[in-house]
Amino acid sequence: MTPWPQEAVRLLPDLVTLRRAIHAEPELGLRTPKTAAKIAAALAGLPLEYREGPSSSGLVAVLRGKAAGRSVLLRGDMDALPMHEDTGLEFASRQPGAMHACGHDSHVAMLVGAARLLCARRHELTGSVLFMFQPGEEGWHGARFMLEDGLLEPLPDAAFALHVFPNAPHGVFSSREGPLLASADKIRILITGRGGHASMPHDALDPVPIACEIVGAIQSFVTRRVPVFDPAVVTIARIEAGTTDNVIPESASLLGTIRTLSAQNRASVQAGLRTLAEGIAAAHGASAQVEFEQGFPVTRCDARAVALGRRAVESLYGLDSWRTLPAPMMGAEDFSYVLEKTPGAMFFLGASVEGSDWHSCCGLHSNRMTIDESVMARGAAVLAAIAERFLGGSEEFKP
Repeated sequence: MTPWPQEAVRLLPDLVTLRRAIHAEPELGLRTPKTAAKIAAALAGLPLEYREGPSSSGLVAVLRGKAAGRSVLLRGDMDALPMHEDTGLEFASRQPGAMHACGHDSHVAMLVGAARLLCARRHELTGSVLFMFQPGEEGWHGARFMLEDGLLEPLPDAAFALHVFPNAPHGVFSSREGPLLASADKIRILITGRGGHASMPHDALDPVPIACEIVGAIQSFVTRRVPVFDPAVVTIARIEAGTTDNVIPESASLLGTIRTLSAQNRASVQAGLRTLAEGIAAAHGASAQVEFEQGFPVTRCDARAVALGRRAVESLYGLDSWRTLPAPMMGAEDFSYVLEKTPGAMFFLGASVEGSDWHSCCGLHSNRMTIDESVMARGAAVLAAIAERFLGGSEEFKP
C-alpha cells in the first residue's frame, strides 16, 4: 500500500498553518467566502476541476485518475458555531460570536491534505475523487443545498467523511454500521389560554401549569411509548411565558429537540407528541398548536463502507487504531443527506492530546474545545487510503 502516513506527516506543518488560519477567521452558515478562498489557495496548482453552486460557498474539487472508473467522495465541512471562544490560543477566533468549536477547521485541513496526497499519485488512480468542501453543516443543511445545486452529479459510487472527537483516545478511529447518528428535529408548542390577574387565577386560564404538565408528560411518553431498542430523546430546552409577577399570560411556548434513529420512529414520535400536547391542553380548556421543523435525517453507515474504512485504518496504523462503536450517538450530521443518496460511512478520529485523560477534555461545542493537531496527519492519510482502496476495486464493494 502507498506510504500515506509518512507523506502525510511531511504535509502536517502546512495543514496546521491552514487550520489555524481558518480557526482565526471563523464563518457561519452557508456563506463562508474567506474559508473558501483559503481552500482555493491551498489547492492552487493541483490538477483539479472545480464546481460551485448558487446556494452556498460550497466547493467540489474533482480529481480524475489515469483512466475512467468508479468515483468516491470525501467530505470536509467548513462552518463555525455562533459562540464566543475562551481557549486562549494564539490563533483564537478574531470574529466576535463565532468559533470553530466542532473541529471543522481541522476537517478542511485534513481534506486538503488528502487532496494533495492523491493528486501526487494521480497517475496511479483509476477513477475519480470528489473533494466536497461544505459550508452550513451546523443546522443550515449545507449538504442538501449542494446536492440540490447538482454539485455531486453524477452521484459518486461511495462517500466518506471524517470528524474529529476530542473526547476519544488520541489517533483512534471509530464508527459502526447502521445508524451512527440521530435525526434532529425541532418541536415548538404554543399553548393558548386566557390571561388575567395573578391573584384571581380562577377567572383566567393559566397556560403555565399546562405547559409544565406537557413537559412532564413528554418524559413519560418517551419511556412508555418509544421502544427501548429504537430509542428517542425529546428535550424541551426553553419555556417562555409571561412578562411580570402579577399577570397570568395568555400563552406559553415550548421549544425542544427530537432525536430518533429510524425514519419510522421519527414519524411516530412526532405524531404522538402532537396528540399528547393537544390532548392535555384540551383537557384544561386551552389549545395547543404544535409545529415541527424537520432537521437532519439519520446518519446511516453502509456495512461495506465501514469495513473498508476499518481495513484502511488498521493497515496504516495497526489494530489498536480502530474501535467499533457499541451504540449510535444522538448527535446529528447533515452528511446524512449524502448517505441517503449513495453508500458510505462517517468516521470519528480521537483528537485528544496523546497521553491525556481524554474523558475530561472539553468536548465538541465547548467554548474551550481544542484538539491535538498532530492527528490531522492521520486523518489526511486515512482519507487518501480510503479513496485509493475504493478506486482500486476494494473487496468490500465487490458483488
